[in-house]
Amino acid sequence: MRFSRASRLALPVVLAMSIVGLSGCKWFHKGPKGDYALAEQERPLEVPPDLNVPSTAGAMQVPTVATGAAAGAGQQSGPSSVNTSGFNVAGTREEVFTRVGQALGTVDGLTIASSAQLLGSYDVSYQGQSFLVRVSPTASGTYVSAVDPRGVPANGPEATRLMAELKNKLGGT
Repeated sequence: MRFSRASRLALPVVLAMSIVGLSGCKWFHKGPKGDYALAEQERPLEVPPDLNVPSTAGAMQVPTVATGAAAGAGQQSGPSSVNTSGFNVAGTREEVFTRVGQALGTVDGLTIASSAQLLGSYDVSYQGQSFLVRVSPTASGTYVSAVDPRGVPANGPEATRLMAELKNKLGGT
């Protein structure tokens, strides 16, 4: 079998083209483009549309403040029927702190875990509940209050009973 001169020249060109075409040359390869071509850990996170932006409903509402509460300190400046976690006592903070300690010592079922005169607080346990009895100065005397472990006024029944008993013993308003 004899090949003509044209077929002898065409044979290497055809072989070269078939090798290039089958070798995976990027000119002939049609694959995924963009983010899908990246490795799985490098692709951007796909987030559902409703999770893209946090809800801002109610973000600009002004909270209501209970009447009789002093701004910023959560202290009561006058009598209030809403707040049962504290009361005012006439005298300096140091005097009232000492009187509160003496009064707490006479309450049945109450245990004083610790006291901190510089902070003006007693860590107490009363009827199975633990909270702080805090003594702080105000413009009209001294404010005695019950505070729970989260730092908010303790309004539970145990704290309310203890504050009522202390108020009677100390002559608070």
